[in-house]
Amino acid sequence: MNRTFYTLLGLCLFSISAFGQNVIRGKIYDAETKEPSIGATVQLAGNAQVGTFTNAAGQFELTSREESPLVRISMVGYETQEVRAGDAPLTVALMPNAQEMQSVVVTANREATLRTETPIAISRLSPKLLDETKPTHLVEALNKVPGVLMVNYNNEQHAMAIRQPMTTNGYFLYLEDGVPIRPLGVFNHNALLEINQFALSSVEVIKGPASSIYGAEAIGGAVNFIMQRPTAVPTAKVGIQFDNFGYRRLQVSAGARTGKFGFYIAGMRSEQTDSWMANSDYDKTTVNARLEYHFTSRTRLIGNFIYGNYFSNTAGSVDSVAFFSRQYVSTTDFTYRKSDANRSRLTLEHDWHSGSKTFVTLFNRNNEHGQNPSYGIRWNPTPSATNDPTKARGEINSNNFKSYGILAQHSQQFSFLDARLIAGGMYDYSPNDYWSYQIDLNAQLRADGKSVEHYTLAQERPDIQLADYEAKIRNAAGYVQYDFSPIKNLRFSAGARYDRMSFTYDNYLERSDGSKSYSKMTPKIGLTYELAKDKGVYANYSQGFSPPALTSIFRRKANTEPAEFYYNLKPAQFQNFEVGGWAAWWENKVYLDVALYQMNGTNELLSIRQPDNSTDYQSAGKTLHRGVELGLTVKPTQQFFFRFGGTTALHRFDDFQISTRSTDQYQNLDGFDMPTAPRWSWNTEFYYYPTFVKNLRTSIEWQHVGSYYQNQINTVRYDAFDVVNYRIGYQWKGIEVYSNVLNIGDVLYSPSASRGNNATDRTTYTPAPPRTFVFGIQYNFTGKK
Repeated sequence: MNRTFYTLLGLCLFSISAFGQNVIRGKIYDAETKEPSIGATVQLAGNAQVGTFTNAAGQFELTSREESPLVRISMVGYETQEVRAGDAPLTVALMPNAQEMQSVVVTANREATLRTETPIAISRLSPKLLDETKPTHLVEALNKVPGVLMVNYNNEQHAMAIRQPMTTNGYFLYLEDGVPIRPLGVFNHNALLEINQFALSSVEVIKGPASSIYGAEAIGGAVNFIMQRPTAVPTAKVGIQFDNFGYRRLQVSAGARTGKFGFYIAGMRSEQTDSWMANSDYDKTTVNARLEYHFTSRTRLIGNFIYGNYFSNTAGSVDSVAFFSRQYVSTTDFTYRKSDANRSRLTLEHDWHSGSKTFVTLFNRNNEHGQNPSYGIRWNPTPSATNDPTKARGEINSNNFKSYGILAQHSQQFSFLDARLIAGGMYDYSPNDYWSYQIDLNAQLRADGKSVEHYTLAQERPDIQLADYEAKIRNAAGYVQYDFSPIKNLRFSAGARYDRMSFTYDNYLERSDGSKSYSKMTPKIGLTYELAKDKGVYANYSQGFSPPALTSIFRRKANTEPAEFYYNLKPAQFQNFEVGGWAAWWENKVYLDVALYQMNGTNELLSIRQPDNSTDYQSAGKTLHRGVELGLTVKPTQQFFFRFGGTTALHRFDDFQISTRSTDQYQNLDGFDMPTAPRWSWNTEFYYYPTFVKNLRTSIEWQHVGSYYQNQINTVRYDAFDVVNYRIGYQWKGIEVYSNVLNIGDVLYSPSASRGNNATDRTTYTPAPPRTFVFGIQYNFTGKK
């Protein structure tokens, strides 16, 4: 009887206690992207001791004794909100805080990290900035990053400069959600042709070697394209974009979550015909899909699929006669580039109770890339017994690969010294085949006989092979990083990564087979020190390592005997020393980020111009890269926003001896500036959001590129140029209309000008687009749930 009495008493007390508890549920999401806000703090406004965090789906659950308590929601990088809880679940859209756009980054460690705890130079293009830019080409967005100069070669082709001269060398690692788009060993420069701009949530750029986490090729920097996740509420977008030069684009997307399942899909179809530049028609189709299934609030399975198909005619460069007379002609009508690619990933993530995380990713990559490249045309203007200036040669090539790989990482939090350990590894198997053969061309000369007006295709010569090989690439890597705080405000970070690239090959051109491997341990050490609440400094030392791509190893080199088909190319190695800091004033209305670096390169793989104007890849000596990168944002009121990003840099040959295939003036480049390396470049933009017209935005942007040498012996410079762009947009309910006016001054300029080393050589120019008017209309649907 006593047991029954006490049992009934306990049930009564529990019922009274439970009756006094009010359960508050809800979801928090980003107002710009509609993605779930993970890790947002949810507290009772009057009692900060009662609180919780949102899970991976942006959901939370909180108990209170009050019937309709005031709930306070906060998250780094967003404006804090207070809302009144009721009977229905809360749905709260957090507004990003423009003054804190750099507060949280994910690229540094493959998971969300405070920028103030990251001792590297890293910048983020926010969803708002990407959405308002409405880029036709990624160059329009990435040039807003301090220290980045992306060169527009038209039709989404480009060169890149991040702590390097403007180049197409593979010293920049391009990633999708932390997974490299290309395997190590396969030339990766054209990887951005497959990016779907309409599926991007944000972009993060690490400047300088990032080898301790991401590995080889992250020399000048790593660019991580972060794709849109399933939205917390149902969303859909459909829009068209076009310009006055025959460009047209259709883009659609949709996302939602229901129960444990979420999806997001985005597609883009673009094409161009009869443009300002001859022989520049192109079309592109890309589709991105992401599916998520949350087994529990801590465990989820994520699937990604990307498909991209691209074809473009390539106009190439023109001589000074055509360039300065604004004759936007092409010297060819047969050159092209095409790509067919698909990638898939399956990731299992788990958040442990200790605050640590684990993920395992299986991935597959398939790519077929073919071209008849304009850069492959070789023409010699000097008549001789062995050379006819009315003849030239080119090539057709194809580079294809498949990849099967696994990537895994675990991070562990420790209470001792507030430490965190990150360890991971990667392996991929990538069969790769490449072939190239010569084509014969006829050259129609201008009246002076010193330049070509037009090339025509005479015949294809598959009997003259330039390369023909199959290789099986095996990449393996392991990395570890340990961060800790020995004293308040001071945080150390130390890491190392071991990479090994090996391959077996069959070289059908030389009828040989064999194997080769490259390996390297690359360390990194750094620290951050928080001087005050919004001010801090950092320093780091890191190493970079990049083996040569297979195309530079196996291609037949000009003027060599068969026994010399392979140059003994060595892996490029870099040592990077860097200090920097950040500071914010007046409640984050002003934010400054600065980095000073020196990067010393050894065996840097460069395309060296020869006396006959051909080029050879050589790893011949040492280089020096030194500079300052500066980022500044100012937002005094809700109406005005100012952004500046720029760099001043020196890129120089240092103890650099090239091949003896040339005369003395070409052998020693010590102390010469590297070509296409401007000392100054910056991008600044002023935004205005008038209060008297709600949802109207406008901005004006100024891009400056300083002068640079056109050749490796520093005899000819290309003058600095300035380009101004204007953007305006207005949204009424779900309908958005916008216009971008690019190069509003109709400036004649070439983002890349090149010249040979002989006194009789002429400069060749890649013309930039004249004044371009871009128009668009888009319908944005956001549902409620």
